[in-house]
Parts: sequence; structure tokens; C-alpha cells
Amino acid sequence: MRVSAKADYAVRAAAELAAAEEGPIKGGRLAEAQDIPLQFLEHILLELKHHGIVRARRGAKGGYWLARPADEVTIADVVRAVEGPIAHVQSSPPEAIEYRGNAEHLQEVWIAVRASLRSVLEEVTLADLVSGEMPSVVTDLAATPDAWAAR
Repeated sequence: MRVSAKADYAVRAAAELAAAEEGPIKGGRLAEAQDIPLQFLEHILLELKHHGIVRARRGAKGGYWLARPADEVTIADVVRAVEGPIAHVQSSPPEAIEYRGNAEHLQEVWIAVRASLRSVLEEVTLADLVSGEMPSVVTDLAATPDAWAAR
């Protein structure tokens, strides 16, 4: 799986909002905190707003904040808001694709890949990310030496 800059930036900005203790946070402050280009971040924040993950207010006391508590927003929620469904194959859900011949079982592989991604991304909340207290699915997978090997 390739994680796009857009998805990475969205999760990082959402983590900053989850960690914020005061009111609305200006886009410029979020961009600076995570070294994200402001114009790109503003488009991302608009998408997160349209999906009900963040709220926004204009003006001198304006900015962005999470629309729901950080322990109710998963990384999967954020990624889906900016990228769409997780693990689509050629813009289609894997269950809608039929393969023939020697590739007929490939559908099962793509469905298993999606299930694997969901088992992590749907379990980790923004609160988990900010606190560093990861669910066991993350700590167990990340604890294996093979997980850290680039291939």
C-alpha cells in the first residue's frame, strides 16, 4: 500500500487538532507544526470538514477543531475522507471484481489486504496516536523485526 502525501498530511493535521488544548487552531499553525504546505493543507482541511471530521470558523478567533472527540475518530475515518474507500482495485471494491483463469482467486487476496488494513486503521484513534498508547494490533505487528524491513 502506498500512503499518499494527502493522506499522511491529513492524519498529521488531525493529530495536531486532537492534541490541541485551546480553541480553534489556525491553518497556518497546523501547517507550521507539521511542515505541510499551507495551501495544500487548506484543501485537505476543507475535505475533512465536508466529511464531518473537523469544524471551522472564520475570523480573528477562527480556525479548525475536531468535530468529534479524538477517541471517536480513527485513522481510517481521516484517510477515507481524503482518499475515498480503503483498498479499492482500479477504482472498484474488490468484491465487485471477477477474475478468470489463473487469477480467479486474486479477489480473495485483495479482500484479505483490505481486511488487514482495516484491522489496523479502524482500530487506531487520533487519541491513541497523540498519546502513543497504541492498540495491541499495532504494537504486536510493529514488534516483529520483519515489519521494519523495507522491501
